[in-house]
Amino acid sequence: MSTPLATATSSPQPAGKHPAPPCTLVIFGAAGDLTKRLLMPALYNLSSDGLLDDKMKIIGVNHGELETSAWRDQLTESLKSFAADKAGAFHTSKLDDRAWNWVADRLQYVAGEFETDDVFNKLKQTLGDSGNVIFYLAVSSRFFKPIVERLGRAGLLKESDQGFRRVVIEKPFGHDYASAKDLNESILKFAGENQIYRIDHFLGKDTVQSILAVRFANALFEPIFRREYIDHVQITAAETIGVEARGGFYEQTGAFRDMVPNHLFQLLGMVAMEPPNSFDAEAVRDKKAEIFDAIQPLKPNDVVLGQYEKSGTMAGYREEADVAPDSQTETYAAARVFVENWRWAGVPFYLRTGKRMTARRTEISVQLKAVPFLLFRDTPVDTLVPNVLTLRIDPEHGTTFDFNVKVPGPVMQVGAVKSSFKYGDFFDEKPNVGYETLLYDCMLGDETLFQRADSIETSWAAVDGVLHPEGGPLPVHGYASGSAGPKEADELLKADGRAWRPLADEHTQKPDHDDKN
Repeated sequence: MSTPLATATSSPQPAGKHPAPPCTLVIFGAAGDLTKRLLMPALYNLSSDGLLDDKMKIIGVNHGELETSAWRDQLTESLKSFAADKAGAFHTSKLDDRAWNWVADRLQYVAGEFETDDVFNKLKQTLGDSGNVIFYLAVSSRFFKPIVERLGRAGLLKESDQGFRRVVIEKPFGHDYASAKDLNESILKFAGENQIYRIDHFLGKDTVQSILAVRFANALFEPIFRREYIDHVQITAAETIGVEARGGFYEQTGAFRDMVPNHLFQLLGMVAMEPPNSFDAEAVRDKKAEIFDAIQPLKPNDVVLGQYEKSGTMAGYREEADVAPDSQTETYAAARVFVENWRWAGVPFYLRTGKRMTARRTEISVQLKAVPFLLFRDTPVDTLVPNVLTLRIDPEHGTTFDFNVKVPGPVMQVGAVKSSFKYGDFFDEKPNVGYETLLYDCMLGDETLFQRADSIETSWAAVDGVLHPEGGPLPVHGYASGSAGPKEADELLKADGRAWRPLADEHTQKPDHDDKN
């Protein structure tokens, strides 16, 4: 039983922020995992910060008859369980009932099948003369086209002076170049590009957005992000968990499609993009689009795929639920990527992602070129540790910089040291699931952190030769659960005279939670 309507202004807004305009948020897939684990916690956090307008409404659409009160009760129980999970991104010592009741009191459930006209007619009646409306497609990708088409045919995407109409689409946005192009062409028949918000929750993380601040707000770093100073860049997204209950999804997708042309390419774009003239949405997206367009098409010898195998008490991928006993689906992918432009010519970007690895870590390591050793010719110094700037995204939030200093004493001896910064040491870190900024920006109409059609297509085009190689599917190499991946991935870098940064080090490893990729 919820309390009477609370107001958004019950909590102070963060500095420089103001409540989003009034709108109705329609969530297709209201009973799904994404809604429970991410969207509702994000709305709760926005409510806590006073960033939602008091006239906001939230309509959930899903198949299966359900009373609004029952849906509300289900979401309340889910929110409480996620708040109590110490390993989760939403963990909080105390749930603010007022903030959640503010959200819960605005919930309404509409039952219906996504591929029939009936639910869209009901939705049209429910919305009435609502002004601003956001349609969030928290559903399987097979529903993207039919939902947008029926929204368009029902007149629900028509904008007017009374309000905007926007559509948020989750990944996967296609599974290769042809399917992504087809999906773009289909949905753009019924909505303008400015109405489509293709979401990548990686871009909602503060630590990812901070990449631009580190690069462009510091005179120390910006000048060195170029081929004259950078030897190579490593981008890692490693997890210790397996596929868990997502075996069916992984069998259809695999690690490469799931992570490389979207999450990891987005991180590459943030690191490699040219400075925009402003932080206007199109200025930023134009610069990222230039990078994706400049990525040299990957060849089969640029990619290594792997699959985790049984090790000790840890099950192998083929032993997981909903996985074929002879599956050739990869749970690990590594790639060597080159950006063909003036700034980055000849600098390799090494990308890797995998399940059941040594440690949980999402980070970007920028390794500078070695200095001449002539100065230390007559000293005991044989080699110098390379300077590396590491941007830690998860689970540690911060940066580290490896560099060399003189060891105290009468002999010129150089030793490696590390300077580090953690967000928690300087800022109050609130529970954040990565969707708060994205939802808020969508309500404001700020498309900076959302993907454009051209960027989606050029990203898929860059990897299409690997997804559909002329010589048949790429081999999938086994690696022990709990290891750093297949040895073939080590050889990919070794052939270039380089090596992966170690996954296990002195930094405390927090346990994985079931993050949505």
